[in-house]
Amino acid sequence: MTSEEMARMREHVTIGARILADADSDLIRTAELIAQSHHEKWDGTGYPNRISGTAIPIEARIVALADVFDALCSERPYKRAWPLEEAYAEIARCSGSHFDPACVASFQSRWCEISALMGGDPIQLAESA
Repeated sequence: MTSEEMARMREHVTIGARILADADSDLIRTAELIAQSHHEKWDGTGYPNRISGTAIPIEARIVALADVFDALCSERPYKRAWPLEEAYAEIARCSGSHFDPACVASFQSRWCEISALMGGDPIQLAESA
């Protein structure tokens, strides 16, 4: 992907937020926050505004982790789906850089339920994680 293509792709956050802007609904205003901030990173290296830490809305921090986990575990035309154990390890590895450490801790504390929802063996995965 060229830098121009990457810049174009990254516009989806501001386009999505603009579509949801000025809503009367609390739910749609929350969706706007998520659309605008779900690619920001805990360490400030994300986009579009390079905000960091708690300046990123908590809703977006939660969705960012869930979005990456889903992307890792899903097959795409350009990649295989990762095994659950590898996706778990990647989320843990990115705690404090990509993800809010508190969100990662919550993810880890609910691993049995998450892995069961994903079709894994929750006992085996929880012990190996």
